[in-house]
Amino acid sequence: MTALLASLLLAASPPLVQFETYTLPNGLTVTLARDTRLPTIGVNLWYHVGAANETAGRSGFAHLFEHLMFQGSKHRLGNEQDFAGLLESAGSSDLNASTWNDRTNYYETLPANQLELALWLESERMAFLLDGLDQAKLDTQRAVVRNERRQSVENTPYGKADVRIVELLFPSPHPYHGAVIGSHEDLQAATLDDVKAFFRTFYVPANASLVIAGDFEPARAKALVEKYFGPIPRSPRPPPPAVQTLPVTRQSR
Repeated sequence: MTALLASLLLAASPPLVQFETYTLPNGLTVTLARDTRLPTIGVNLWYHVGAANETAGRSGFAHLFEHLMFQGSKHRLGNEQDFAGLLESAGSSDLNASTWNDRTNYYETLPANQLELALWLESERMAFLLDGLDQAKLDTQRAVVRNERRQSVENTPYGKADVRIVELLFPSPHPYHGAVIGSHEDLQAATLDDVKAFFRTFYVPANASLVIAGDFEPARAKALVEKYFGPIPRSPRPPPPAVQTLPVTRQSR
């Protein structure tokens, strides 16, 4: 019985994921995980920036860029439909982004022969997003984010309670204090220069990790990564946020 159980557990063990990680001269970390069982590829670009990297009076910027990243760049001046439309017309089955305290990630899943398209688009908005960002786009997406806050926090059962719990767990000045989505006041106060300065600081190769997983030839994937991300100049990796955890001296309800 013991031998049978052991064999069943062994058969149920997850497959070992083989991967290779290397770093470009500009600081971009690249991880390749080849798996040819399906003719698809997934591209996931993580920027090591989130709500914890924001300063007082400038909350919500990382999540705001989750929206602005889909609004065009120097060579793709269209809107979200333009960006997503390119991927969907190429057979993308999944594309989106998400933001949390310590990271923001952008991802797409495509047929294996569309790897170059995904890498071009991701490098395009890393290198040239600000060339296509103007006041109108900022105002539009600021309004979208504020409405998202109304839907997800202010008009949702226990939405405000969730934010309050985080504030009690991580009292100011801890970088996790407050809502990832930011406040109406800070979003309204943000200027175009403020937003651009935030992008120049955090959305740089040395502060990002690129993962390619799926059905690809490693040599070609490396060549494409070098082609699209290699020319992006190196910028300093921003310092981590200062973490000051205050002692919990009493029960809070």
